[in-house]
Amino acid sequence: MSAKILYVEDNPQNMRLVKKILMAAGYQVLEATEGLAGVAIAAREQPDLILMDINLPDINGLEAAARLKASPQLSWIPVIALTANAMHGDREHCLAAGCDGYLAKPVMKNELLNTVASFLGQVVPQAAARR
Repeated sequence: MSAKILYVEDNPQNMRLVKKILMAAGYQVLEATEGLAGVAIAAREQPDLILMDINLPDINGLEAAARLKASPQLSWIPVIALTANAMHGDREHCLAAGCDGYLAKPVMKNELLNTVASFLGQVVPQAAARR
């Protein structure tokens, strides 16, 4: 059974690209376009990993991550910030707010797949990394 990944992202182009990369690598992808919806989907679906944009239209991704980490039923799920916030200190800010990992946009395919596989305790198949 493939890992289930929730991607919380309000930009349709980013959603489409990341979803395509993850699905080609064999992952099941759930989508949310707002932070509150992401928290609700995480509670309902219990994904194996969450990719979280930081700049969202309702609550920001850091608040959503904090809510996930505050829940005993959801705190075990790794949350990786996937954000255009790539200035000095942004990585540290995301990690301090409760995210388990950080990727800056635009994300490179191999970097995304390697990071996801690392958090899921998997090895990236070479065929998926080359696609």
